[in-house]
Amino acid sequence: MQQSEPQVADNQEARRFEITVDGALAGFADYRLAGPRISFTHTEIDPAFEGRRLGSTLVRAALDAARDAGLSVLPFCPFVQRFIQRHADYLDLVPADQRARFSLDGGEGSE
Repeated sequence: MQQSEPQVADNQEARRFEITVDGALAGFADYRLAGPRISFTHTEIDPAFEGRRLGSTLVRAALDAARDAGLSVLPFCPFVQRFIQRHADYLDLVPADQRARFSLDGGEGSE
């Protein structure tokens, strides 16, 4: 059976981005909105779906959506924080005065 591409959607009612695979919920990234900022608080991938890089797919889509909406990002979730550390092209989403708070002091990340 051919698997479809994972789909990421913003479930605004639940305040989380969700990733589904063939219609099944595979994971989510919780967030809080406060004015022009989005705080990512927790990311989780169902163990049945681990090892497929779905966490990275989910966080990339969530950060892209934040960028498209003109939001700045506060990565309280350690997974989101590490993703930004590894992908410096998302560092600009974190306000400069907040980067040290999340150990995002410089451009150590690489694509």
